[in-house]
Amino acid sequence: MIKKIALVFVVFLLVGCHTKKSVIVTKKDDRYNSSKYKNQSGSTSTKQLSTNVVVYGYIANYKEVAMNNMKSYGIPASIILAQGILESGAGRGTLAVTANNHFGIKCHNDWTGESVLQDDDAAQECFRKYNDPAESFKDHATFLTGRNRYASLFELPKDDYEAWAKGLRLAGYATDPNYPEKLISYIERYELYQYDNQVLGKKYAINKKKIETPVLAENQIKGDYEVQKGDTLFSIAKKFNLSLEEVKQKNNMIDNTLYVGQKLRLK
Repeated sequence: MIKKIALVFVVFLLVGCHTKKSVIVTKKDDRYNSSKYKNQSGSTSTKQLSTNVVVYGYIANYKEVAMNNMKSYGIPASIILAQGILESGAGRGTLAVTANNHFGIKCHNDWTGESVLQDDDAAQECFRKYNDPAESFKDHATFLTGRNRYASLFELPKDDYEAWAKGLRLAGYATDPNYPEKLISYIERYELYQYDNQVLGKKYAINKKKIETPVLAENQIKGDYEVQKGDTLFSIAKKFNLSLEEVKQKNNMIDNTLYVGQKLRLK
């Protein structure tokens, strides 16, 4: 009798221990299929998707302006759009929002229109202000065509965006040594050369997968941002055209402390 009681106690003890241990079952095939699906679908992070939506929206808004300027002034539409995307943060930069200035053009001595002050290479520098973004695009064209230092650009083929990107840097348009590579990267990533080809009457093939990207992004985009290494609360606020206080209020923050991987609500 004692042996039977002892046996029942041992069985009860083993069953009790087993129920306390959580078990996770992962099938090898499931892991493989999941990984395979992600690679084939070209899944992208929320941040990348957000950027694509903004950039494609910018291109849709200003591609006609860029092509018209190419016809009128001889500047490749791809270069115009790439500079606009880079200089204005695809229309979300402070100058673009407050002054419709998409190319970071400073006042200079010949400017008689409205202006705004903003820190750049020096504190509170004077930048041109426009009533409409299209005015900024036109002024960018006349800025390049009206200055002798850019004259050599107009001897380049209109479909050679690489030469134009490098020529702008050599002519002194930007001090960033990586400026040409940044422009070329935008042109190739978003196939901006197709607009040069349209103006020149050349045939071109569009990557259909890239066209589908904005649709995918719009369905997945969320109003938050994941803090990256090197981010500060000020840089994030500036990127999204918000004040420090607005960012802090949206996220119930009492100070400016951030950590990598932190999710911030920005909408």
